[in-house]
Amino acid sequence: MKINWGTGIVIGMALFMSFILYFVFKAANQNANETDLVTEEYYKKEQTLQADIYAMEKVMNMKNPVVVSKINSGLAIIFPDDFESEGIKGTIYLYRPSNKNLDLEIPLTLENGQDLIPADNLLPGRWDISIRWSYGGKDYLMKKSLTL
Repeated sequence: MKINWGTGIVIGMALFMSFILYFVFKAANQNANETDLVTEEYYKKEQTLQADIYAMEKVMNMKNPVVVSKINSGLAIIFPDDFESEGIKGTIYLYRPSNKNLDLEIPLTLENGQDLIPADNLLPGRWDISIRWSYGGKDYLMKKSLTL
């Protein structure tokens, strides 16, 4: 049987389309590339963006900043003496970019102007920390990335 140029072109196109479709289906059905959103309700989060910017500006304009440091027993968050511990209400959000199951949201509980997150809760790697608090009717937001 002799194959002419028209049959060769059709066979070549069919093989090429099969090749492309194989990779499309393989990529679409592969669970290894599973991605997670940073936040599930990103539209609602976007509406508070300007308030977050104002809260971060207040933190940047502070004379004495809040200190976040790694110590042997965990992660220490130290507020300056300008703030009274009793008047601060807020949360600490620890975001792990590599695994959303490790994310933590912890209420801010200060003792002598300090809060400690135990090392048992934190695996080594990168953590994005957001500390949101209110004091004296003003909202504050501090964001920092740490590698433990």
